[in-house]
Amino acid sequence: IKRSIMSILGLKKKQPKTFKVKVITMDAEMEFSCEVLDQEVPKDCPITFHFLAKFFPEKVEEELVQEITQHLFFLQVKKQILDEEIFCSPEASVLLASYAVQAKYGDYDPNFHKPGFLAQDELLPKRVLMQYQMTADMWEEKITAWYAEHRGIARDEAEMEYLKIAQDLEMYGVSYFAITQNKRDTDLLLGVDAQGLHIYSPNSKLSPNKSFPWSGIRNISYSEKEFTIKPLDKKKDVFKFYSSQLRVNKLILQLCIGNHDLFMRRRKVDSIEVQQMKAQAKEEKARKKMERQILAREKQMREEAERAKEEMERRLFQLQDEARLANEALLRSEETADLLAEKAQIAEEEAKLLAHKAAEAEQERQRLEVTAMKTKEEKRLMEQKMREAEQLAVKLVEQSERRLKEADHLKQDLTEAKDAERRAKQKLLEITKTTYPAADLGYESASTRLDFKDSDMKRLSMEIERERLEYMEKSKHLQDQLKELKSEIESLKLEEQQQQAGLYGLHSEARGYVQEPVYIPHSNVCVMTSDDLLFLITAIKVVIPKINNFTDHCYLEQGLTL
Repeated sequence: IKRSIMSILGLKKKQPKTFKVKVITMDAEMEFSCEVLDQEVPKDCPITFHFLAKFFPEKVEEELVQEITQHLFFLQVKKQILDEEIFCSPEASVLLASYAVQAKYGDYDPNFHKPGFLAQDELLPKRVLMQYQMTADMWEEKITAWYAEHRGIARDEAEMEYLKIAQDLEMYGVSYFAITQNKRDTDLLLGVDAQGLHIYSPNSKLSPNKSFPWSGIRNISYSEKEFTIKPLDKKKDVFKFYSSQLRVNKLILQLCIGNHDLFMRRRKVDSIEVQQMKAQAKEEKARKKMERQILAREKQMREEAERAKEEMERRLFQLQDEARLANEALLRSEETADLLAEKAQIAEEEAKLLAHKAAEAEQERQRLEVTAMKTKEEKRLMEQKMREAEQLAVKLVEQSERRLKEADHLKQDLTEAKDAERRAKQKLLEITKTTYPAADLGYESASTRLDFKDSDMKRLSMEIERERLEYMEKSKHLQDQLKELKSEIESLKLEEQQQQAGLYGLHSEARGYVQEPVYIPHSNVCVMTSDDLLFLITAIKVVIPKINNFTDHCYLEQGLTL
């Protein structure tokens, strides 16, 4: 592709000056000569020159042979898109930005490319940024999402993908000039590109109103400000337009000649020089592709080795942790085994002690069973004694009632005796009033009767005293028996409580120190409880003194009377 320096407006026609230009990049360097006309510019500030391609290729993948050419052309197209000289939709702008980031930074690495790493890069046109209400972080997130999908693409491949998308844009490679169809007509725009000439409305640079492809143009000429396009088809009208400056007509003519020449050359067989350049470029690309593949394999192997190393280190750390945990578990197991052995020994000793206590408890149980059998026999004997005591108490009550009746009879006899004595005294007094002999006779008979009465009274008093003594002896003997029975009951009750308490304690020790009630089976014989026995004894103790008091009272009354 031919390269030249774009003419700058305002240059004066003087003899040109030649100087050498040297371009050095990271991949290659290039040196060539340039002619620049003399110009009047301020000398107090530096002037920036842009090295640009004048003619755009139709198919970038086929025509851009050298990598340095591709890189420089990529930078030019990228700048024109960012400066909005080439219109690009927002979606295409984001995709192109992702390829530009891939070409600059290489593969996406989330550990290295942190959020905000694109803050200093100009990637999107200002029109796109102002069209949507999105922050820089949101745009960066969208670009990074596409950028992450381009992993494995080399720099030249990313630049080529960028140019493939850019060459399909409507304004790609079009140079616009302001023209008029006639001196009084409305202003129009003339577009010159690799496909032909296009006529646009001033407000629309995307869709041309009329197009003249290079294959349909027979001749292009201009005379001062008038420009004439003659189509190949003679039936079509000649198109004429006017430009404002003669110098612009010359530039238009140069662009037309150059693009037409390239258009015709692309449709012919390449020259040997071009074929050699393409073959060398193809070999270079193949070699670089092979190198990239080898590098990618080495990188992949290195990454795999690093991952394997990390995995081995992680596994080593894991095994070390497992070994440490196993050692700790072993130590804990040993401690637990020692503790369990100690507990087992203690449990064995406790088992022996419990077995010994169980044997003792069994012996005590057998002894208590024997004692319980003896206690049952003693209870049976006690019940028999209680029944005898009850019978004796009934007999005493009956005897006391009989004695009471006898006392009533004795009272009655005593009353009759008193009445007889009184009558005898009266008769004695009557006799004494008679004569003396008669008195002596009467006195003897009266004395005889009196002696008779006195002897009966003495005999009766002696019998009563004898019966009283016998009754007192029997009462005393019964009280002694009741006291002895009471003491035996108390001792048996206390012994039974002690035996039950001892049996409870032995059973509690034999069953793991848990106190449980001991059930001693009873016989089917209905026995008298201790409360009934105490009630009976209390009743007897209350009844006997009353009987004795009553009897003493009767004897006292008789003794006083006698």
